[in-house]
Amino acid sequence: MYRVLVVDDDQVLQQSIKQALEFHDFIVTTASNGKDAVSAVYREKYDLVVMDVNMPGMSGIEALVEIKKHDLATIVLILTAYSNVQDAVKAVKEGAYNYLEKPISSENLVALIKRALKARSMVETMAFSAPTLSLGDKGTGDKFVGESNAMLKVFNLIEKLAKVNTPVLIRGESGTGKELVARAIHYNGPRKDEKFVTINCAAIPETLIESELFGHEKGAFTGAHERKIGKFQFANAGTLFLDEIGDISPAMQVKLLRVLQEKNFTPVGSNREISGDVRVIAASNKNFEEMIKDGRFREDLFYRLNVLPVYLPPLRERVSDIPHLIGHYINYFNNTHGLEIKGVSDEAKAKLLAHGWPGNIRELRNVLEHAFIVESTDTIRACSLPENIFKDDDGGNASSGGSSDCRGGVGSAGVMINDDDEDADDHKGIYDNIIDLQGIRDSVLDDGRDSAASQASEYTFTFSHKNDKLDFQVAKDMFEKEFIITALKSNNGRINQTALKANIPKKTLLRKIEKYGINPKEYKV
Repeated sequence: MYRVLVVDDDQVLQQSIKQALEFHDFIVTTASNGKDAVSAVYREKYDLVVMDVNMPGMSGIEALVEIKKHDLATIVLILTAYSNVQDAVKAVKEGAYNYLEKPISSENLVALIKRALKARSMVETMAFSAPTLSLGDKGTGDKFVGESNAMLKVFNLIEKLAKVNTPVLIRGESGTGKELVARAIHYNGPRKDEKFVTINCAAIPETLIESELFGHEKGAFTGAHERKIGKFQFANAGTLFLDEIGDISPAMQVKLLRVLQEKNFTPVGSNREISGDVRVIAASNKNFEEMIKDGRFREDLFYRLNVLPVYLPPLRERVSDIPHLIGHYINYFNNTHGLEIKGVSDEAKAKLLAHGWPGNIRELRNVLEHAFIVESTDTIRACSLPENIFKDDDGGNASSGGSSDCRGGVGSAGVMINDDDEDADDHKGIYDNIIDLQGIRDSVLDDGRDSAASQASEYTFTFSHKNDKLDFQVAKDMFEKEFIITALKSNNGRINQTALKANIPKKTLLRKIEKYGINPKEYKV
């Protein structure tokens, strides 16, 4: 639950706000003046302070300054009468999230509080997200995930950039979370209630980028069948995020510089200028210094964007954050896939810490999701990690069979997997789930693997044979086909669901379906 401090010298209003917030499950404490509010914040941690701007002794603005000195993460909402709106605007410049005019509607107050808490959660979750992550309203507690010095510098910059209106350039390798930083700046700043518009400059052909940014008139070029509003006009009063800005042409760089300087632009095929009030946040993984030296990027545009740059460090430079990120994604994928993975083994953790992470946080997310799909126990083991994770620390040998977590041992259902079997990796996901074959379950029980044996007892597989016709490969193929058909039937013929529930890597499942001529559509109900 969130803790809220309500500060107002009007006792009636104070109690009214307290009751309204408690109805929505907030934990509420009250204070009657600015001095008491500051003392309360120094004594205890509050997520949010709702405070009147005009109080005797220490005013709301003075108290705000002291609260922010103590803890920048504390959200402050200012209450004001119509005649004191200028004071409220000043409070926002001093770091208040927003203000509300009296008389106050409890619905409006609660809605504003929820928006403020959502904005803060964007900053708190920034360290473990990919650029394309869809931001939700789930908070992660008071502590940022990302305790390295490099990330603490980023958080501090976001706090500063959210208060001003200058262009921003976010630099960092692919997968480090540049779009989320842009969102965090937008949703914690004065434009938070306006649009946040994204455009990927690298994904749009050079011939169309001008139209995408500035719009065009009907008939301006072949295919322009109607008038189109560009992203600068669409994002008016809000924020425009230009991802991969290093990929735009020199001609477009000139036009973009003019918009940043003059706040005006002209749609393609038009003679009229349009004024726009848009904050531009740009991002790129390019080396601008080299591009400027080679004449591929304008120096004046670079300095126009690079007023207070944000550099996102690659994951290999913040290894101390990896355990926190792993914990976050375990919780996330448990909720997403309905699983109960408890953690990672020591060996798997060592492999993850030793990896170079060229794909950064996006790669870490994908690696852990892969492990979730492959893993058959309640702990992610090294053998469930993708092969490329093993290249960094074993001389380039990418075989996950080298893991002592699972190597040459008994699978989760007691089936021995031979390290010399060239097809072992393909079959691991299947064999980890099976079977009650002639006493194997008994040997597993003797080994103390009760839960695995219980799982194994759900499967039976029998075959007839003549003593002189025993063939392991034939028996294995028979089992695989029967197992896959049974799994498809149990999951209504859905490939992704079958791969997940039956613990078979999807590419392996598809290969076996083709091998045995199985038609998944036949098993749809």
